[in-house]
Amino acid sequence: MRPGRGTREAASRSPLRIGNASGFYGDRFEAMREMLTGGELDVLTGDYLAELTMLILGRDRLKDPAAGYARTFLRQWEECVGVAHERGVRIVTNAGGLNPAGLAGAVARSAERLGIPVRVAHVTGDDLTAAHPGHLAAHAYLGGFGIAEGLRAGADVVVTGRVTDAALVTGPAAAHFGWTPEDHDRLAGAVVAGHVLECGAQATGGNYAFFRDGDVRRPGFPLAELHEDGSCVITKHPGTGGFVDVGTVTAQLLYETAGARYAGPDVTARLDTVRLSQDGPDRVRIEGVRGEAPPPTLKVGLNRLGGFRNEVVFVLTGLGIEAKAALVREQLAPALDKVSDVRWELVRTDRPDAPTEETASALLRLVVRDPEQEAVGRALSGAAVELALASYPGFHVLAPPGKGAPYGVFEDVYVPHGAVDHVVVLHDGHRVPVPPPRDTLVPDEVPQPPLPEPLPPGPVTRAALGRVVGARSGDKGGNANVGVWARTDDAWRWLAHELTADRFRELIPESRELTVVRHVLPHLRALNFVVEGILGAGVAAQHRFDPQAKALGEWLRSRHLDIPEALL
Repeated sequence: MRPGRGTREAASRSPLRIGNASGFYGDRFEAMREMLTGGELDVLTGDYLAELTMLILGRDRLKDPAAGYARTFLRQWEECVGVAHERGVRIVTNAGGLNPAGLAGAVARSAERLGIPVRVAHVTGDDLTAAHPGHLAAHAYLGGFGIAEGLRAGADVVVTGRVTDAALVTGPAAAHFGWTPEDHDRLAGAVVAGHVLECGAQATGGNYAFFRDGDVRRPGFPLAELHEDGSCVITKHPGTGGFVDVGTVTAQLLYETAGARYAGPDVTARLDTVRLSQDGPDRVRIEGVRGEAPPPTLKVGLNRLGGFRNEVVFVLTGLGIEAKAALVREQLAPALDKVSDVRWELVRTDRPDAPTEETASALLRLVVRDPEQEAVGRALSGAAVELALASYPGFHVLAPPGKGAPYGVFEDVYVPHGAVDHVVVLHDGHRVPVPPPRDTLVPDEVPQPPLPEPLPPGPVTRAALGRVVGARSGDKGGNANVGVWARTDDAWRWLAHELTADRFRELIPESRELTVVRHVLPHLRALNFVVEGILGAGVAAQHRFDPQAKALGEWLRSRHLDIPEALL
């Protein structure tokens, strides 16, 4: 039975098999066909949007008002529309970006050219740019009930703009099972399933701390077998690469979250109630998820141009690395005197008595930002190039500096649900308004749960933290999140007491002057750390070497501390 057909009782007899074919704009092109042909599926989702993507699409729209959507999806669709129609798989995607109506029209026209009957709906109302002058894009994160209305009305494809990533799952689930906005526990289960699926292969061994546990050369994409009570099994198509176990699912659950309450426009999911169990090879069951009424406000992501940015990396080889770096800094100081933001970083990749020139070299990185392009463009590039024959011995750079490129700034604000006209536009042009939730609840902090009994005293060994724990990290605006989990009960007993917020600051020196908040999730044997402000104005501002904090967790795992020998 296709989602939305028949009564709730009829639909609830069978689980909903919902897959993912994209975790970001630029993900594996072949994934849509692989998911459509690799096994049984009811709905296929694709997540193409991120904070940086919205800025990119905003710049596209400046050049062409008809642009603003993820063009990759349209090419994938044109290759796969026949297969999707033949197999009766519905498609739900946020690839509409800043222009869901434009993408929906293009999808319908391409199907018509091919002679395949396809009904396309699109969700609108998220675009609040007109209310925020000076921004390239301002979009509210909508929930899944607009998607659900489109599917209930018979749409084969639903295109959205900015919705939460999990809405791509809550919408089809609500349509299939007949859920209402008051079904908080069921919706919370779907939110958790959607959060696991949203980043594609990250749930099937991609970017996984213990990647050597399986073959992750080409991991398959994940799917969820979602049940009427909100529980699900995370799995993948038979014969595809990668693997699904409690660890891969735990890692994705912790990704870009914070405390026990995971708030969204449909529901607030309680992550401290999530229970995972291995349900067979490449099958992880998620159950027990509890939900609460959603917050009374919607998050709105604001993207604007912050100015212009440039960088140059000087290669310093052999002896006197620090003296060579000091010379360059002194020589460029006059050209940088009026630049508003100047950052130098010396990366000591050099080794003494190195067998190759590359391993004898260090990198001196200069990053500059300014509201005016001239200050970081021609003025910098001219001054740097003029040093070619007049600076330290062995002078060269990885690439000559350019003219200076614009960079973006991400911020978020919150508006009442009623400030947004959430509407689904059906294939025949009929517009169906989606009312805001009747029940809302301001999410308070959950009291910290009791910690497990500490391990008894015993011998310890100085070793890397990653010998006994996994980690995954990511960005939320200017903040970074680092989820850390233990794979055994004894490791959890040690981790919960050892890795405090203060110890985190010791291990990650650049966090020492920042606010670090620790959240405890005992059912997942996990700690979640939020490092406030470490990413400056967000990924588009390129504030640090790793602007999305993707590897912050791996850096933490590489740090050494005293670990009980019983755990090693």
